Amino acid sequence: MTAEALPAELRRAIVQIARTPRLLVACDYDGTLAPITLNPDEARPLPESVGALRSLAGLHETTTAVISGRALRDLATLSRLPSEVNLVGSHGSEFDIGFIHALDEHARELHRRLESELEQLVLDVPGVSLEVKPASIAVHVRRAEHEAGRRVLADVHAGPSTWEGVSTTDGKEVVELAVVQTDKGRALDILRHQVGATAAIFLGDDVTDEKAFARLSGPDLGIKVGDGETLAGFRVPDTVDVALVLGFLLEERRNWLYGESAPPIERLSMLANERSVALVTPDAKLTWLCHPGPDAPAVFADLLGGEGAGHFSIKPHRNGLPLGQRYLPNTMTVETRWSRLLVTDYLEPESAPHRTDLVRVISGEAVASVKFAPRPEFGGVPVKLEVTDGGVRVLGTSEPFVLYSPGVEWTITSDGLHDTASALVQPTPTQPVVLELRCGTTDLGPHELSEVERRDRAGRYWSEWTSKLQLPKVQTDLVLRSALTLRGLVNTDTGGVLAAATSSLPEEIGGVRNWDYRYCWIRDAAMTVRELVHLGSLEEAEGYLRWLHGVLATLAGPERLHPLYTLAGSVIGAEAVIESLPGYAGSRPVRVGNLANHQVQLDVFGPVVELVRTLAEARHELRDEDWQMVRAMAEAVTRRWNEPDHGIWEERHVPRHRVYSRVMCWVTIDRAITLGEQYGREIPGNWPGLREEIKADVLTHGWNDEVQAFTTAYDGTDLDAASLFVGLTGLIDPADERFQHTVTAIEAELRSGSTVYRYRRDDGLPGGEGGFHICAAWLIEAYLLTGRRTEAQELFDQIVAAAGPTGLLPEQYDPIAERSLGNHPQAYSHIGLIRCANLLATS
Repeated sequence: MTAEALPAELRRAIVQIARTPRLLVACDYDGTLAPITLNPDEARPLPESVGALRSLAGLHETTTAVISGRALRDLATLSRLPSEVNLVGSHGSEFDIGFIHALDEHARELHRRLESELEQLVLDVPGVSLEVKPASIAVHVRRAEHEAGRRVLADVHAGPSTWEGVSTTDGKEVVELAVVQTDKGRALDILRHQVGATAAIFLGDDVTDEKAFARLSGPDLGIKVGDGETLAGFRVPDTVDVALVLGFLLEERRNWLYGESAPPIERLSMLANERSVALVTPDAKLTWLCHPGPDAPAVFADLLGGEGAGHFSIKPHRNGLPLGQRYLPNTMTVETRWSRLLVTDYLEPESAPHRTDLVRVISGEAVASVKFAPRPEFGGVPVKLEVTDGGVRVLGTSEPFVLYSPGVEWTITSDGLHDTASALVQPTPTQPVVLELRCGTTDLGPHELSEVERRDRAGRYWSEWTSKLQLPKVQTDLVLRSALTLRGLVNTDTGGVLAAATSSLPEEIGGVRNWDYRYCWIRDAAMTVRELVHLGSLEEAEGYLRWLHGVLATLAGPERLHPLYTLAGSVIGAEAVIESLPGYAGSRPVRVGNLANHQVQLDVFGPVVELVRTLAEARHELRDEDWQMVRAMAEAVTRRWNEPDHGIWEERHVPRHRVYSRVMCWVTIDRAITLGEQYGREIPGNWPGLREEIKADVLTHGWNDEVQAFTTAYDGTDLDAASLFVGLTGLIDPADERFQHTVTAIEAELRSGSTVYRYRRDDGLPGGEGGFHICAAWLIEAYLLTGRRTEAQELFDQIVAAAGPTGLLPEQYDPIAERSLGNHPQAYSHIGLIRCANLLATS
């Protein structure tokens, strides 16, 4: 038998409870795990149930327990359940073997009186037996003649059961008298409290199990085994079905926790317009979309929580593997192709500021299966769908959502909390099926333009931009895709720039290094738009500087800048955890917000002043407001350059005097002096001396004779890839032996084949991480500066090989597991690829 033999409603309930953050799985023993036998000493659990309980107990945030009427010692001996499974005996009165010692003298005396009295009641009654437990005594009449057993039970109820301090529990042909007040319901509550369970499932067959069923509420699930009245919501016939339930629960729980169907990160393709981003899997599942902006809560978070967290899927009705996925040339429009079926996706540009419009076109000749399962607020809002003229409305949400789909016949199903719309559609060679997800509106009317016209307009939005770029002759197509990716991370409404499109894609599978990158970092954004300036596009840099001027206008000075802000330029909220999401491939927690918001990062001024210099050179003009900002940042450096900080990597440790941060302070002053000299601006008299003072400080304290390299910080011997900026910025001549030795040391300690790690030190966080593409790019630049072009080309080719089929790169790469890691697509990674291609093309 398989789980398909279970009722459909029960399967749906099991799927739902399997997705709770912390699950408690509890059950009775006799009649549930083990079939009822005439001789209780012969009751053995089904091996399938034991295996499922053991495996469930081994899962993250999952606790299993058996709550039995048997004495705990007998339960442990008879069941032979593994130690991972919690055992509770005597209807919840025994949580450990030594429980008898916890009874006070009055309870022990009462227990002795009960045993003496009951021995007299059952004396010379064949088939009746006593089961003496540490805190109770059970009278079994299962093997006695019916009338004799009935008389014994009546005598027990009329006699010892009435004694003060005695608690009576009736079961199937058994009555138990306890000297402590407890039952299976209380035991279930204790276990729930101990493990902090967000939901519990309990299975039982006996009358005594009803007290456990009575304690279930909300998302809990109760399953009665066998006949009889019950408070449980579901029922299965026997212990064989219990094994099916536990096996199915194990499968669903494991899949939900570990995301066994999680697509490789680098194979995800990004859709974008001027203010929104979305991710599509290689099989055309919309797996990530936030609204009303990329830094807002997710409407579709399948990427971090499986299908229960929201998805919009299109695939052939007769399952088949996709033949490929690609971007239409020079656009952000994605095509996913199967035999006889094609899905084309794009986010419509130039829509109203509050709108996000996703257009999905199904063409070909095969029948397609469509599932529409929006889950706003990371699945925290119950979703009700209403089929109406023109499509589907999403009800009960603060933001309006509709799916414009004229002519499609939808079927609505519910899991009790959320609705899902499903349909089969049949495109024809001349009549594709068009689905339009409209976020931020209730309008289900037809668009004034045809879909073909809108697709063409969306393509032109991007291709007209790319036509102005000046691309290198090295990896031209991949550089173009990287440029489009960076442009897609720019919000043209505000000028803010995303560090990446996602939150909480892990730096280690199953690890806790999962961060929210859906914000605008001062440093990252400046580096992003500067790279676009190098390719000939200035508008993103100008928009970002307007954004930054707006942020600075709210502050007393640049030193009050936070490291990151929302795309709108406001301070982000506190870092929090979405407990209901299991994370990509079981990597939790899923975070929103970022604690780095409160750190001191003195390096952020350098990239901004570098950007201003690069932009001024490109437009042959230094604007007054930009110069005033440069002066203010240089003055901030004057006041604070010699302070410790948290640095570019935002380590959650005490601040240190970091080489990279000190170098960026030098860059701030050096580039400010250059700008002033080049454009005839007044330069404060203390700047040249300060520039030399910072440089001397780095050379004196940043160099370490023991390791023959510039180290991470002044107080240690650990290495950091960011220390390469001593030479990359020109603070020292790349021909200087100290820089040459630093390159060699970082190569030896931090490079691993195709990637380069940030550092190897203990940063206070558990687990590990992959190598960073941006660090590999820095090493490539260092190779070129030190005359090692062959090594530079080799490492660059390895970065190129790590890109996904559609040309996108996440943050990191694990050279051991040969898999991509981190948020995706990552601006840093594409910045590095573009810069290295330009350097290789001109070296």
